[in-house]
Amino acid sequence: MNAYPSWKYLLIVVVILVGLVYSLPNLFPEDPVVQIAHSVTDEVDEDTRMQIRAILEGRGVDIKAEEFDGSQMMLRFDSTDDQMRAADILRTALPDQHSVGLNLAPATPNWLRAINARPMSLGLDLRGGVHFLMEVDMDAVGDNVAERYTSEFRTVLRDERIRYLAVERDGSSVEVRFEDQASRDEARDLLRREYRGDLDFSTRQSGDTHILTANISSDQLDAQRRLALQQNITTLRNRVDELGVAEPVIQQQGENRIVVQLPGVQDTARAKEILGATATLEFRLVDEANDPFEAERTGRVPANSRLYYERDGNPVLLQRRVMLTGDFINDASSGIAQDTGGAAVFINLDGQGARIFSRVTGENIGRLMGVVFIETTTETVEEDGEMVRQTTRSEEVINVARIQDQLGRRFQITGLDSTREARNLALLLRAGALAAPMSIVEERTVGPSLGQDNIERGFNSVIIGFALVLVFMALYYRAFGLVANVALTLNLVLIVAILSMLQATLTLPGIAGIVLTVGMAVDANVLIFERIREEIRNGNSPQASIQAGYARALSTIADANITTLIAAVVLFMFGTGPIKGFAITLSIGILVSMFTALMVTRAIINLTYGRQRRLKTLSI
Repeated sequence: MNAYPSWKYLLIVVVILVGLVYSLPNLFPEDPVVQIAHSVTDEVDEDTRMQIRAILEGRGVDIKAEEFDGSQMMLRFDSTDDQMRAADILRTALPDQHSVGLNLAPATPNWLRAINARPMSLGLDLRGGVHFLMEVDMDAVGDNVAERYTSEFRTVLRDERIRYLAVERDGSSVEVRFEDQASRDEARDLLRREYRGDLDFSTRQSGDTHILTANISSDQLDAQRRLALQQNITTLRNRVDELGVAEPVIQQQGENRIVVQLPGVQDTARAKEILGATATLEFRLVDEANDPFEAERTGRVPANSRLYYERDGNPVLLQRRVMLTGDFINDASSGIAQDTGGAAVFINLDGQGARIFSRVTGENIGRLMGVVFIETTTETVEEDGEMVRQTTRSEEVINVARIQDQLGRRFQITGLDSTREARNLALLLRAGALAAPMSIVEERTVGPSLGQDNIERGFNSVIIGFALVLVFMALYYRAFGLVANVALTLNLVLIVAILSMLQATLTLPGIAGIVLTVGMAVDANVLIFERIREEIRNGNSPQASIQAGYARALSTIADANITTLIAAVVLFMFGTGPIKGFAITLSIGILVSMFTALMVTRAIINLTYGRQRRLKTLSI
């Protein structure tokens, strides 16, 4: 008698049911959608929605479905051609206050989404998307480091009460000017102790001025450049997470470049806007003792102040000393200010930032404070027949307010033009500032049609390999071959279900791993069935042959699969993105095939032959 205990049958049934349910979402393809939002009020009213429907109907564009979540309108279409056409029409027809974005939305039924059943994530080669090659401006790293030392020198010298005329950045070095040699030498000795090994100091005299120059050592500069590159990669990952892209690829290429692949992203303008922006905030006290209009008119700005401009064009003098920078921000969210009803960003500081801000605001209650929004953009332009990069740094005062009370960990800033700007600023602050500006040196868009073509070819390769194996097994092993075919079919279903549950990314190499798994999945059945046939030829009874076939083939099956699994693990550990995808599907396929070959086929054969006491022959 060959029979399983009841719990094994129950386990197999549960696994099959779970696999079927979690593989179902892949039968529902994603719909191309157009999203419409109002960039100021953040809400699309009913009149606008009726206007949009009338415009598209008048142009003969069929809408598959229409959804409205209370703020933005989402239109589903049957094809990307209809989606692109609708987007072009709406961008021209709607006022500038409306933003039109492209996206892909899942068509999974609500009951599947309720149990978190989602389709597999598809890679760039299958789903389409955008590929960016971004170059980090390494020259700006040296400038940023020198700017940081400039601010630190002022603080150190002020705390030690060493008199100086000015501290200025000269390229990637810092110059400190003194009235007398004694002050310069005292400052040199102090700074050498503070920055031992990081900076090289030299002295010179220009007229009556004694100058101390600090140059950043080459080792320190190289270390800062490597750190800036890694920080930019981390920041890009945070920003991509905020964009909601599934399984992006963000990795270093060479010494100063980063590859970013965003599967499924169709609105490349939005992606470029978020990825390339370098935005941060600075909080400075307002110089209330001097007239900013006079400083603008004469061009004479007080030594300890800087001239900025508010968004309405009015000049404002802010102190050079920075109260707090955006480096201490660990969270930010956008919303509506209750006192003004305008767009606002609510900021949370980390522990160190909260202590610093609490102290400086407590010391300056009643004074005006300005919030400076700093954005750096880099673009490649043509000059004299050559492509050169231009870096533009814009600084504007977005808010001036009087410090009414001691501020702590959480506060808000206002003065933003729209809720969209507030959302973008909150996203950039939340994800962190780039350590150095970057420019996009290469951009490639993989269209959904090409991805669909890759999917069809990969699907056909799986079907052809699957069908050939089914035919061979049915002809060669008869009834037992049909049992193996059932297990092979379940093997594919479980692989898809596991990839969907893990939300792993399927790429063309991943499909290759599945095709290989289809061929390998029957190996275990072949070993078992050949062992059963051998036992029958040796004169054993059918029931004993089944028992011996499964028992004696187990060690061989385990050895063969474990060695292949080790190879797949090594490929995953040392391979790059596409190789990892191949290794993942191969590993999952090996584990699933062992389950289906050893347990599922045995369960079916037990139910078919196990209770037949007078069994004389097997259809094998």
